[in-house]
Amino acid sequence: MLRPFHAFAFVTLVIAAGCASVAITGDPAVTVTARAETVPVGTSNDDAADDPAIWRNPDDPAQSLIVGTDKKGGLYVYDLAGRERSFMAGAGLNNVDLATLPDGRVMVVASDRSDLATAHILVARLDTSSAELMPIERIEIGEGEGYGICIGEVSPAGRLTVYSAPKSGTIYETQLSFANDGVSDSTRVLTTVPSQPEGCVADTRSDTLYIGEEIAGIWAIDTGSGEKRLEARVDNALLVADVEGLAIAPEGERGGYLVASSQGDNAFAVFRLPAMEPVGRFRIAQGTYGSAEETDGIEVDPRSFGPAFPNGLFVAQDGINSPDAQNFKLVGWGDILASLRAGQPVAAR
Repeated sequence: MLRPFHAFAFVTLVIAAGCASVAITGDPAVTVTARAETVPVGTSNDDAADDPAIWRNPDDPAQSLIVGTDKKGGLYVYDLAGRERSFMAGAGLNNVDLATLPDGRVMVVASDRSDLATAHILVARLDTSSAELMPIERIEIGEGEGYGICIGEVSPAGRLTVYSAPKSGTIYETQLSFANDGVSDSTRVLTTVPSQPEGCVADTRSDTLYIGEEIAGIWAIDTGSGEKRLEARVDNALLVADVEGLAIAPEGERGGYLVASSQGDNAFAVFRLPAMEPVGRFRIAQGTYGSAEETDGIEVDPRSFGPAFPNGLFVAQDGINSPDAQNFKLVGWGDILASLRAGQPVAAR
């Protein structure tokens, strides 16, 4: 059993030139190091990289792919060594997710914030043999600047349930159906949260949508009724605002872990499902590859990805990758769990 850390927080005051700034650091965090990193995104000297999604190749997991956003440029496709395989231009694509339909097609959805008054979804198809993305359609969702996005249920008929979390706090549920790469859609308002959300991940096993409200914490939302409860608050211990990316590593019928980017102190909080019991925190430190700070989007898959990531893959956006542009760090999920169990760093192998 993983041992939760005893919660505490401390505040460092820095007094300079007559002004005081407060840096908040939460609970202690163990460290891990990346096993690989992607090449930097094309937009330099700006906040550009944001969110990753993982496609796992069922026939050869080592040949899996990562889709990552450059919100000033478009969508990249990378391999597990971090090499760029393709790029699809598109302005304002902030968060991204993907899912495999029953017929084998891999559909990618990205939140489109190019219209600041109305949220849209960009729908594309990932050709897994060529690693190319092909845009299909841009769909209007509703009022608000597009921001967070995630996929929920994939029905046997090939319908995708997509959740959108614009900055306004309205949470939309959209049903997408595909025929010959055409898209039909319908959208409803699922619920609202009080202030700006972004992080979004659905656990279809429990019909629960988790939404990160940046300054408040993590909401658990019933995807049928829209009823919600604040499961984990920003407490400057486990979570330091802003709460950013969310990801789930499922185990069995109800178990596994939820990971949240505690962006305010460059850490990641881990909770045990289904009860959202605090497990601990970790940071991505300097090793063979650089550390990760100010992380926005994250993704995790606990299955094997071949020799480089035999016990699962965790991908995190790196908001400070100096002197290069922002990129994504690839960490062994097994390294993270082992480090949390031991309470000490686990070096990349």
